Amino acid sequence: MGDISGGCLCGAVRYSTKAEPAMIVVCHCTECRKQNGTAFSVNVLVPNDQIEIGGETLTQYESTGTSGQKVSRSFCNRCGSPLTTLFEGFGGLAAIKVGTLDDSSWVKPGSQIWCDSLQPWGVLADDLQKVPQNP
Repeated sequence: MGDISGGCLCGAVRYSTKAEPAMIVVCHCTECRKQNGTAFSVNVLVPNDQIEIGGETLTQYESTGTSGQKVSRSFCNRCGSPLTTLFEGFGGLAAIKVGTLDDSSWVKPGSQIWCDSLQPWGVLADDLQKVPQNP
């Protein structure tokens, strides 16, 4: 796989990891839709402690997930690009937003999650596994 790297629209925040993806998912949850402003979010999940992320405009937004545990979303406060989401209740994995990758040509989602929230106008190929909420 090699290194995974990317950054925000304005270039002020950059991230990288050498970690192999634990999974690649399409998420239809309400929070991902609101964060990305579209029908779903495509995410590469890697161990959070293996992501190096930095930049003067990096900001965190924290909320509580359905697990009752903290969810921390990082974004650039200059251009607004969503970059990563850390889920305390998800085994230390963080979701890297695929749209921010330098090269996303290798990305192939393995499943769709939070399909209970799927919008009828945001449907992807039917051959992906569908999970009602978190796997």
